[in-house]
Amino acid sequence: MAKFLSALALAALTTAPAAAHHSFAAEYDANNQITIVGTITKVEWTNPHTWFYVDVRDPQGQVVNWAIEGGAPTVLYREGWKPNSLKAGDQVTVTIALAKDKSRKGNAYQFKLPDGRCVFAGSSGPSGAATDNCTPGRR
Repeated sequence: MAKFLSALALAALTTAPAAAHHSFAAEYDANNQITIVGTITKVEWTNPHTWFYVDVRDPQGQVVNWAIEGGAPTVLYREGWKPNSLKAGDQVTVTIALAKDKSRKGNAYQFKLPDGRCVFAGSSGPSGAATDNCTPGRR
């Protein structure tokens, strides 16, 4: 019985992270992209994905907070990011695929950083690359 419980516990621990991960296509619409401009309010440099929270003015002038999903920290490192590349108060321009549930959430393709550089956001979505002139497309 003890071996069975140990095996059951091990199975639960090893499958939990997989259940928490999701498919890009299940959550985001690659054909529904927008570019937002706003101020970083929070950065979560965590696995399996980074999260950036951005205050953006809506068409009525109200400030709304967007949750923007980026790639894994290791992917962002390879793209030239550091944990402090973006911090609260920084102004950014972000191209995102919108969430299918119509919430204020998106999966980032690219960021234009405060220093003017455009960087790939590590997106798992299609064509999620940044170009030198900040236009979406393959490098």
